[in-house]
Amino acid sequence: MIRLLERLGVPRVLMLGFLAVAIFMTGDGFELTFLSKFMVDQGFTSSQASLLVTVYGLFAAAGGWSAGMLAEMFGARRVMMFGACWWIGIHLLFLGVAIPSRIYPLILGLYALRGIGYPLFIYSFVVLMAQHISPSRLASATGFFWTCFSLGIGVFGAYLPSFIMPVFGECRTFWFALPFSIVGTIMCFLFVPKNKVVKGEGLSRKEQLKELAEGATILVINRKILICAIIRIINNLLLYGFPVIMPLYLCTTHNGGINIFKTEEWMRIWGFVFVVTLIFNTFWGWFMDRFGWVWPMRWFGCAVLAVGSVAFYYIPQWFGANALMMIVASIIVGIGTCAFSSLPTIMTLYAGEGKQGAALSAYNLAAGLTTFAGPGVATILLPVIGYGGVCWTYAALYVLAFVLTLFIRPRQPGFDEHGHRIAKAKNGTAPQDDAVPAVNTVSEESIGVGVAAAEAV
Repeated sequence: MIRLLERLGVPRVLMLGFLAVAIFMTGDGFELTFLSKFMVDQGFTSSQASLLVTVYGLFAAAGGWSAGMLAEMFGARRVMMFGACWWIGIHLLFLGVAIPSRIYPLILGLYALRGIGYPLFIYSFVVLMAQHISPSRLASATGFFWTCFSLGIGVFGAYLPSFIMPVFGECRTFWFALPFSIVGTIMCFLFVPKNKVVKGEGLSRKEQLKELAEGATILVINRKILICAIIRIINNLLLYGFPVIMPLYLCTTHNGGINIFKTEEWMRIWGFVFVVTLIFNTFWGWFMDRFGWVWPMRWFGCAVLAVGSVAFYYIPQWFGANALMMIVASIIVGIGTCAFSSLPTIMTLYAGEGKQGAALSAYNLAAGLTTFAGPGVATILLPVIGYGGVCWTYAALYVLAFVLTLFIRPRQPGFDEHGHRIAKAKNGTAPQDDAVPAVNTVSEESIGVGVAAAEAV
């Protein structure tokens, strides 16, 4: 198993860190599939329920934006520990104070503040990945990272509550998240290595703030990275939008819901999305490193997710309470969601030497914004155009992402400027591409991506 992971580009020093991510995200994802229905059952409106997740996503975006640069300046393990302890502390206040009070502003505020914690934990780990893994293998390793993420937030985070909730009830089920988050935090403290390079050492406060701001300003000055960030935001719209609207559509009669599944049935259906990602996150990373970074994202990511967006709405309309057909729709969404593994690598290459930390912060900001945009679309449009209209809106955004992929053409190691694989020489090695220097060195000034690629013409 260890050798297999090493072949995927995962070094031994990071392996237990990947496991810590999976365990911590199990705790973070415990309420994702039933929170909106729980809020409606407590007497709040569907708009208030979706707004709760939307604002949570906005704060998660702030955490994601700051994670990369903070980890680079102060050390990834230190930032991961801070994010984990923040999450645990706010979660205790959310369960012990906010939920029992039934005061919506208090529930909204504490849940939003909790959203800062998990991006600091998981996206700081991405900085360590960039320092320890060469760009030629980074897409494969990133795929495995998202496999661990999916194993936590989606598989265990969906299936465990689906069995716990019928026994203990929705409110008590929230508390079962804590053991996983605590174990993930302890593993981080014990097994996650320190940064190879800490840029914040010796910098003034003003210089540190400038470094942090680069994670946003790079989106203004680098059009290619902006395009990649928009694609990243669209990438996971369903992953965070559907857990908000589908429990209401499938399990209630609110806003025209059809109420044909029990909540735990919906949770198990949605869990199949993440079961599929366990395979395809790693597969797409491996596939893209060998056959191209962009075209699989275009066809198997954007196009497939456009189909999956509307499939979730129409399959219950056509086939009724057919769990098997809904699982097919989940498989479609799972396959498409994974086909974006190369984006962080592309963004770091477009950033150039010395700006990879800013590129990763921009990537993390986009990843956080998707947790805001997914439920945000539902919050705004659900009262106006209903569940079907929201699903078609998601599909249209994936078509937009499809078009945007036509404007990114990174110079991938081992491929020419047209995206075609360079034939191997007789000695079995690919000719050296002048545009892409050797990828096995670690820059002392950067976060360790170790490559500066020329921008595609």
